[in-house]
Amino acid sequence: MSDLKYWLALNFVNDIGPVLTRRLLSAFGNPENIFGMTANELMKVEGIGENKVKGIIGFREWDRVDREIDRAVKNKANLITMTDKSYPQMLRHLPDAPIVLYVKGEIKDDDKYAIAMVGSRLPTDYGLSVAEKMSSAIASYGLTVVSGMARGIDAASHLGALKAGGRTIAVLGSGIDIPYPSENRGLMNAIASSGAVVTEFPLGTPPDRENFPRRNRIISALSLGVVVTEATVDSGSLITANYALEQGKTVFAVPGNITSATSRGTNDLIKKGARLIEEPEEIIDDLRPQIKGILREAKKALPPMADDEKNLCSFLSGEPKHIDLITRESGISTSEALSILLRLELKGIVRQANGKKFSLNW
Repeated sequence: MSDLKYWLALNFVNDIGPVLTRRLLSAFGNPENIFGMTANELMKVEGIGENKVKGIIGFREWDRVDREIDRAVKNKANLITMTDKSYPQMLRHLPDAPIVLYVKGEIKDDDKYAIAMVGSRLPTDYGLSVAEKMSSAIASYGLTVVSGMARGIDAASHLGALKAGGRTIAVLGSGIDIPYPSENRGLMNAIASSGAVVTEFPLGTPPDRENFPRRNRIISALSLGVVVTEATVDSGSLITANYALEQGKTVFAVPGNITSATSRGTNDLIKKGARLIEEPEEIIDDLRPQIKGILREAKKALPPMADDEKNLCSFLSGEPKHIDLITRESGISTSEALSILLRLELKGIVRQANGKKFSLNW
């Protein structure tokens, strides 16, 4: 029987989580040895009571283990155990590091130079614009962007990294065969092609509410620092920030509108000592001693623009502006302005928000 099967079996035993697994491995060396131990030998390990011993000795779900391996192959997912060379180095330091990781795509050694970006699932246009701008710049410097592939800030962060031609990693709170939310399936495939999608949850695991706080410790562990862009006072993003602090990582927060509920969490983080940032370069400067070996100059050159495009850009800023206000200020007809804005959007110079609002994308 392959070593992987014993790792999966250990992962499937009820009530034997990552912390107890480390203790068992410390005592007996490898998963195969653990399943070969007597009840008396297992009981000597701290935290392994009678019920857990019964779960190990009485494990009979080997058919489930075989099915899991077959399903992983069908889903083009790699199974990486905590002793594999490809297991992320940043995760090895966690006391509750996942026993097995399910991975679509590839985790590279340089992915240890990563920044996590998290925030609201219901962001404002401002939040979406900032998240995409920040992540695009971070990726342009050669760093990997880590997030959770949720709606809102997470998705915008992944998208910004992809648009910059950079690497990004998504950490799921579900099985790797269950993209969540479902509308992000296309985004998930793009991430797997330019980075990796990872989860500790077995195939078929639904995106249950309790999975996400657990998922968040992996997001922070994979990164050198965590950037929070828009979060309510009870946002799951604050859980990620707390994990980052526990792990000795830097927490950055983007300030927001004091009248907006989606900014109260981030503004509160700043009050408590999080690093206030307004530009991506501030993140780079703060982490420069840790990333100087990978850092490259960000590509800041804009695509060539026609005169009418330059003129319209002079009426735009980083804040989304409605098309009616743009046409009123510029004196350009709505049809002509929309035509120019479409060209600028295709060049990546302008981004469109909900409600026909436009802003500069740099």
